[in-house]
Amino acid sequence: MTALQQQGAAAKTASYILAAAGTEKKNAALDAIATILTQRRDEWLSANAADIAAAKEAGMRPAMLDRLTLTEERIAGIVEAVRQVIALPDPIGKVDKMETRPNGLIIGRRRVPLGVVAIIFEARPNVTVDAAALCLKSGNVCILRGGKEAIRSNRKAAELMREALASAGLPEDCVSLVQDTSHETANELMHLDGCVDVLIPRGGAGLIRAVAREASVPVIRTGEGICHVYIDSEADLDMGAEILYNAKCSRPSVCNAAECLLVQRDIAEAFLKKALPLLDRHRVELRCDETALAILGDRGTAAAESDWDAEYDDYILAVRTVADMEEAIGFINAHGTGHSEAIVTTNYFKAQRFLNEVDAAAVYVNASTRFTDGGEFGLGAEIGISTQKMHARGPMGLEELTSCKYVVYGEGQVR
Repeated sequence: MTALQQQGAAAKTASYILAAAGTEKKNAALDAIATILTQRRDEWLSANAADIAAAKEAGMRPAMLDRLTLTEERIAGIVEAVRQVIALPDPIGKVDKMETRPNGLIIGRRRVPLGVVAIIFEARPNVTVDAAALCLKSGNVCILRGGKEAIRSNRKAAELMREALASAGLPEDCVSLVQDTSHETANELMHLDGCVDVLIPRGGAGLIRAVAREASVPVIRTGEGICHVYIDSEADLDMGAEILYNAKCSRPSVCNAAECLLVQRDIAEAFLKKALPLLDRHRVELRCDETALAILGDRGTAAAESDWDAEYDDYILAVRTVADMEEAIGFINAHGTGHSEAIVTTNYFKAQRFLNEVDAAAVYVNASTRFTDGGEFGLGAEIGISTQKMHARGPMGLEELTSCKYVVYGEGQVR
């Protein structure tokens, strides 16, 4: 038996114990995690500093370095997210359907954990804690496999959380980290049938598609984020410029950042003149269609066909002009990844049509796509943004980490 198979077997054993643990015990474990991460944050920051130094030496892009970096403030935010999960209702055991059949059988549907949830993610050490907290509260054991860039940060976080679990009387194996970050181990995790109940990849489009293609265990696709902001001819242009700036520049390396601006041709020049000073704050590279390039001149570059399907995760924005909203909706549905899409308009009927016809997990009217986040949606932390339509869609909080079982009460009925 390989090391990963042993880890999977231990996780499976722990899953039966955790599934039977009550809310009080799970909350105590989460409180212990929040406490130890606060008290020993210097250890986590030190491990992260080593990851940052190695990443800089390897030439990691600034936007990706931002994803990797922990600070006192970010750790405080991670701890606060854990405490928010404690405060959320426990979905396990909730009966959302109960009826009596004509033969006297009482049939109910009860929420239960998925079991063992494996998460493959890239250079985001906050995911280690966010995922563990949500899995614990929803009664799921998690196996975490982060990227090599964050291995020191992830090891320290997992070590601290396992100590906290033991102190709260739960098995350490409720949270475990895959120590080997090689592709071979990731591939083995994708085929850990009998141990892993569901696999959730978090990262770039390449990672997610590779996992979906290769895995033999069930997969929930998350995080592919080619998001658009569409500026309608009846938009408040100042509002639109601020929304675009936030959606692109507040944190360009995350999946809910805008990657493509669509602007109605009639107002393209007026809008771009308002948006450009904001985008210039970060020298956003603009890859433009012919009309936008004629407006922007040397400030833009000609877009290639591949730019309409690019997830940049950087200060780069594709810019395309459209004749009307119908063309915008068609373009979004053809090139989006089903994550988050926004329209800026003062026309109620156009807004409603956009909401109805755009195929995405989250659709916005006059707001930034950056709000697609479990915390912003009131779910506490989130384990990912599901872009598929089966089982879960959008930010995956506690409810999305459960399945159901039917419970049946009888008095001797036979069929």
